[in-house]
Amino acid sequence: MRFMTTSDKPDNAPENAAEPTGVAAQDWAKASAEPQYRAAVVDLLGALAYGELAAFERLAEDAKLAPTLEDKAELAKMASAEFHHFERLRDRLTEIGAEPTAAMEPFVAALDGFHKQTAPSDWLEGLVKAYVGDSIASDFYREVAARLDSDTRSLVLAVLDDTGHAGFAVDRVRSAIEADPRVGGRLALWARRLMGEALSQSQRVVADRDALSTMLVGGVADGFDLAEVGKMFSRITEAHTKRMAALGLAA
Repeated sequence: MRFMTTSDKPDNAPENAAEPTGVAAQDWAKASAEPQYRAAVVDLLGALAYGELAAFERLAEDAKLAPTLEDKAELAKMASAEFHHFERLRDRLTEIGAEPTAAMEPFVAALDGFHKQTAPSDWLEGLVKAYVGDSIASDFYREVAARLDSDTRSLVLAVLDDTGHAGFAVDRVRSAIEADPRVGGRLALWARRLMGEALSQSQRVVADRDALSTMLVGGVADGFDLAEVGKMFSRITEAHTKRMAALGLAA
């Protein structure tokens, strides 16, 4: 799952870990000789690409709810960055011999379903969704990126770069809570719902794609074992708690 990039990368991000080994120490030319690994990467890039395209569309919709022209302009700039990320992923899929639309198609229903279930009712809920919900997806992809070949890892981390939304969301949400403290309780409940939905959706997407799930739980070079998967989701949950605090909300 992928929705919108944010800058509040967790302190324990996997790219800061020890020297890469196995597939992570290889480039794409060598790693892609394993058919199952190649299939996992096509799935991963397809999911990311559709997520970036959906993020672009969502920002355009969110801009309609923006209370000021300044906010509209900021969201337009972020939307442009998200579309550029989509183009990079689309072009990379073509470069490695995959058809971009076919690579994205398996993830359309799941991602559209998530967005339908978590449609924000106002401007502030939209900001919290982007900051909290999308950051959970970013954390998940950063975890996966630590086990990718060097070329694919560089691309994935590049498209997870900040579009400016993290600081923007924190500023606007904290200001709204200061103006009306009652807003904080409603947004905290909303963020908790987003956390549950985002984690469940991530797990469902992986479970439905054999190559991706195999890469995570073992079977493709240095894939995570089941214990590591548990630790991964614990780290994602910890990062979520920190983001809630940054927003001024109770986790």
